[in-house]
Amino acid sequence: MTSRVKTLPDVYSFSKQNFRLDEIKMSQIIFGTSEYIKDGLIPITEYIGKSPWQERMMEMLDDLQEYAGNPKDLEMLFKDRQASIEEVNGEMLQTLSRIYWMTGDKKYLDWAVKIGDYYLLGDRDLSQIDYLRIRDHGCEIIGGLSELYVTLHFANPEKKELYKEPWYKILDRVLEVGRNDDGLFYNAINPKTGEIVDEKIVDNWGYVFDAYYSIWLVDKKAEYRDAVLNGFKTLNEKYRNYAWEGTSHDGYADALESGINLYNREPVAELKRWIDSEMQVMFAMQQPDGIIGGWHGDGNFARTAIMYSLWKSQGATIQPWRSDVILGAEKNGNETYFVLTAEKDWEGKLIFDAQRHKTILNLPIDYPRINQFPEWFTANDGEEYSVVSSQKEITGKYAGKQLLEGISVKLKAEEQIILSVK
Repeated sequence: MTSRVKTLPDVYSFSKQNFRLDEIKMSQIIFGTSEYIKDGLIPITEYIGKSPWQERMMEMLDDLQEYAGNPKDLEMLFKDRQASIEEVNGEMLQTLSRIYWMTGDKKYLDWAVKIGDYYLLGDRDLSQIDYLRIRDHGCEIIGGLSELYVTLHFANPEKKELYKEPWYKILDRVLEVGRNDDGLFYNAINPKTGEIVDEKIVDNWGYVFDAYYSIWLVDKKAEYRDAVLNGFKTLNEKYRNYAWEGTSHDGYADALESGINLYNREPVAELKRWIDSEMQVMFAMQQPDGIIGGWHGDGNFARTAIMYSLWKSQGATIQPWRSDVILGAEKNGNETYFVLTAEKDWEGKLIFDAQRHKTILNLPIDYPRINQFPEWFTANDGEEYSVVSSQKEITGKYAGKQLLEGISVKLKAEEQIILSVK
């Protein structure tokens, strides 16, 4: 119903039973399509694999190349919206890098390289422009260029070396003039002069740190990992009940997603305490009827809530789901403990997570990605696991495939079952 230019969607009005705008605005359609793919459909695909949503994503992406395949054309289309061109190109780089690995089709990498050349070998040097928005939307280009750089590390090392110096120049300039004394980023800067354009603090700080951490993973540049770790130091001291994006739940969701995704890579105790504290602040923003703000940012709230829940269950889920069945998990050394309880009798399966970055996306490494659902405890096909349970019939050796398919569990009302898995 929302496809307007080939498969590319436009904003639909339920009250009009038609598109909201009578005329076609290609800049809006391109912008909306890139958002729908990267913010919506890529995270779903990364989590569940093949589905109608993946098919929708691929048809839109292939049609989008005709209208957004050349960064020079986008430059003219978004000439009055500089932050938007950075967002669209950044989202495309993130999407194309992941889709290249998922499909193995080089055309997606070639498209991404064309965008990379525009920023790193062409006229738009982000370290020398007058306005760089680091907060959400503008930060997408930093994440996008990092994903392309990591991809080229494995797929085309020679091209990666051409990008290395100009890419480091951008990253170093942002660290130099784009952070406050606590190591967190300003909303916007003038990289050319070093001037702070907007001194408020970025809510999606982790989206930017994802880029630095990704480069550390492939190049082992210690300063970039240090910058990430430094950004955690004062969260508990100065950023409890902080006004991320004012009173917006959207800002809270992005700040917490930032923390969860990086805690997955760097389990710092102070960061964990901050996340647990601030999640309660975010949850308190939900109204009794379930609505949070009544706009599409409610989806960000939902995504972060799901990310938090998957962390607290170490990625495990139950089937069939029932609201009174409670599942929690905690990692302790080389063992992970899973606890199940229910108000009423329940019978079903405890299903463990897979290494989705491999099984679905075929990524060479699990580098941090904006909007991903991180992996916690994963069962790997071909490996053997030891399970010890308070319910003796569950105790035993299991193949990874069995854990992925699920362990059968029977719960009596108010019973608590503990499983240790290693």
